[in-house]
Amino acid sequence: MTISMATSPQTRLFQNTNLFNHKNKNKNKPFLPLSFKPISIKCATKLDTQHSTTPLHTQSQDRVFNFAAGPATLPENVLLKAQSELYNWRGSGMSVMEMSHRGKEFLSIIQKAESDLRTLLQIPSEYSVLFLQGGATTQFAAVPLNLCTPQDSVDYIVTGSWGDKAFKEAQKYCKPKVIWSGKSEKYTKIPSFDDFEQNPDARFLHICANETIHGVEFKDVNYPNPKNSSGILVADMSSNFCSKPVDVSKFGVIYAGAQKNVGPSGVTIVIIRKDLIGNAQSFTPVMLDYKIHDENNSLYNTPPCYGIYMCGLVFEDLLERGGLKEVEKNNKRKAEILFNAIDESSGFYKCPVEKSVRSLMNVPFTLEKQELEGEFIKEAAKEKMVQLKGHRSVGGMRASIYNAMPLAGVEKLVAFMKDFQAKHA
Repeated sequence: MTISMATSPQTRLFQNTNLFNHKNKNKNKPFLPLSFKPISIKCATKLDTQHSTTPLHTQSQDRVFNFAAGPATLPENVLLKAQSELYNWRGSGMSVMEMSHRGKEFLSIIQKAESDLRTLLQIPSEYSVLFLQGGATTQFAAVPLNLCTPQDSVDYIVTGSWGDKAFKEAQKYCKPKVIWSGKSEKYTKIPSFDDFEQNPDARFLHICANETIHGVEFKDVNYPNPKNSSGILVADMSSNFCSKPVDVSKFGVIYAGAQKNVGPSGVTIVIIRKDLIGNAQSFTPVMLDYKIHDENNSLYNTPPCYGIYMCGLVFEDLLERGGLKEVEKNNKRKAEILFNAIDESSGFYKCPVEKSVRSLMNVPFTLEKQELEGEFIKEAAKEKMVQLKGHRSVGGMRASIYNAMPLAGVEKLVAFMKDFQAKHA
């Protein structure tokens, strides 16, 4: 469909106050001024101001299948809802990007986001939920600063690059020890409880629940049980947060960057047991003190307002899709299809990760003929499948298939892989 309009100075674009107004009788189309420079608009999808009930396995033809590890693909219906509310959020006369973070409009947004997240994860009342900034990397410092003294020992299980980075950062603020590392085996497995000895005096035990780069994931049955006197388990869940149900009560702290499964980059979510708040080391920067953010309901300074709004839309969407049990079923189905294609390729494709701990979110794989990897990535991009190149530290390919990756995207990738193998085997 092409819409043509008469030429006029661009300064007149917003003179009509009804532009994109929520009261427009045709809610599926924005009201457009009669005078403006000619443009062509290609309508590829219907815009709905309400949550779409379209299954997650569909995708508009004008969008690529984005297999990036983060920032990652977002649910299409969430993006469309955000688009419909961008100019004038629910009759407020403002975009969310323009709101005071202390105004009633944004307070309703952040409060509902927290409420929906609590429902999704069944977060107990004795836990605080904080919407912060700085990414999970900032939490590598914030966790020991808030939970330890400089003399405290801390245990780290290192199953990949992010666990290793967390350990190295903690060295500045306490006395951490790596009680198990998968580095010698190129981070392809997770230990059994018998493979490491915990320090009974350790302040907490830290894990990375899903290693984005190496594709190694703790399953629910193999979360370690802290044997330290405090019994505190801390988990970086950045890349599998809200991908499946989690028993929050097993953890003292859960933290996650939002840009994998629940929103755009810029938001970091911390779920922390309340009795662990208020013991920050004396030199802890104010912005890293959980007590400050808890007392101010995540509004001590201007938070990443629009990112929190987007997270809230995703939480709404996940609830409408049946909650995290249904989300996990869908994620397992996608991962099974992709791993089967790899395992049944007679060695043309290989995934190095031990099968029992393969991530449902990040699938690394290599080609038997390494010289074909560049062509694989190039040809996939021509078919509108992008960001399949593996992390620079490990090479190969990596398909990140987070919650919002449609089943159709995985099916298309598998079909491409089989076709590519037929041509080059």
